[in-house]
Amino acid sequence: MLKRLSVENYALIDKLDIAFAPGLNIITGETGAGKSILLGALGLILGNRGDVAAIRDAQRNCVIEAEFDLSGCSPRSISTTISNA
Repeated sequence: MLKRLSVENYALIDKLDIAFAPGLNIITGETGAGKSILLGALGLILGNRGDVAAIRDAQRNCVIEAEFDLSGCSPRSISTTISNA
């Protein structure tokens, strides 16, 4: 289960840290609020190919981190960085 998602310098997001509660979590919002951007960031963590065009500020790295509870195991963290270099 996804416990935490941290996104920095990705698309419209400068810096965001979300902690998810156990059970059902629902993300809602107006059109253009960034729901799909969050899913895109999660996709990068899960192995989707990154695109440097998604970096908000080309002078900084894009950092996306996620923490998962792997049922019965210790929480594990995964991190990915998209660099313009």
